[in-house]
Amino acid sequence: MPVLEVESLRKTFVRGLLRRRTEALRGVSFAVEQGEIFGFLGPNGAGKTTTIKILMGLIHPSGGHARVLGAAAGDRRAKQRVGFLPENPYFYDYLTAHELLDMVGRLHGMTAPARRRRAATLVEQVGLAHAARRPLRSFSKGMLQRAGLAQALMGDPEVVVLDEPMSGLDPIGRKEVRDIIIGLRAAGKTVFFSTHILSDATLLCDRVAILAGGTLRDTGPLGELLNPRVDAVELLYDGDDALAVRVAAIDGEHTRTSEGRLAKLADLEQANRAARLVLEGGGRVLSLAPHRQSLEELFLQEARAVAPAEDRT
Repeated sequence: MPVLEVESLRKTFVRGLLRRRTEALRGVSFAVEQGEIFGFLGPNGAGKTTTIKILMGLIHPSGGHARVLGAAAGDRRAKQRVGFLPENPYFYDYLTAHELLDMVGRLHGMTAPARRRRAATLVEQVGLAHAARRPLRSFSKGMLQRAGLAQALMGDPEVVVLDEPMSGLDPIGRKEVRDIIIGLRAAGKTVFFSTHILSDATLLCDRVAILAGGTLRDTGPLGELLNPRVDAVELLYDGDDALAVRVAAIDGEHTRTSEGRLAKLADLEQANRAARLVLEGGGRVLSLAPHRQSLEELFLQEARAVAPAEDRT
């Protein structure tokens, strides 16, 4: 049974005096299985946060349904088993990180000794041990993001839902959060996170869903989404300018890189023609390989295929 599931999910917002209707979600369906890291990808305004709010029971869908751990979204018992970090968390800024975690632990019904032990472990894990006794108002955005991640993990949840968890983090902080997410999977937890940082998704995710314009454009394991998509053949070679002019006469994309001259050609036949020209012209063929569509290219392709709708979140 999926731990998170949405089926034919729709959400329409009605705004303003003119009661203008905006479709934020249009029949979105996907499922997240136990123990996987699932990336929810999409440009700003695609509908990612709206979907997460429905899963967390913060807003109701206009149609379709969402289930969390087999229960309807918003079910109190299911929510006790889920950790959640919103995109822009707000905490009482007069609290310290330790006090924030203690408050969250109380909401989970944890004993005082258990709260202290868990808080001490988490502030160390997210890199806040040095600042755990400082008020949150003194924290940078990245530090607040770390505190938010710690509070999401305070109740030792089965499912962790993170909305843009890398927001505001420097490269070191992003690496630390990635390590935490990988550790959660190793412990049998399920992690669902939205992001537009595609490098993080590539490094972390077992499966992804790509949302654009309120519609689900693609979903599946990264390997299955990307491996079949051989859309060109790349020839990397070394040669003088005159040779480059002859190779560039073959239709394709021709650029110069730090490693040599790169020709991105439509098929193997064209690539072989170009390679023969290089060898006959006294150049060197450095590599000849199929170009597989990257996650970034797939993301941009799907995002551009749908005209953006106003005010999707």
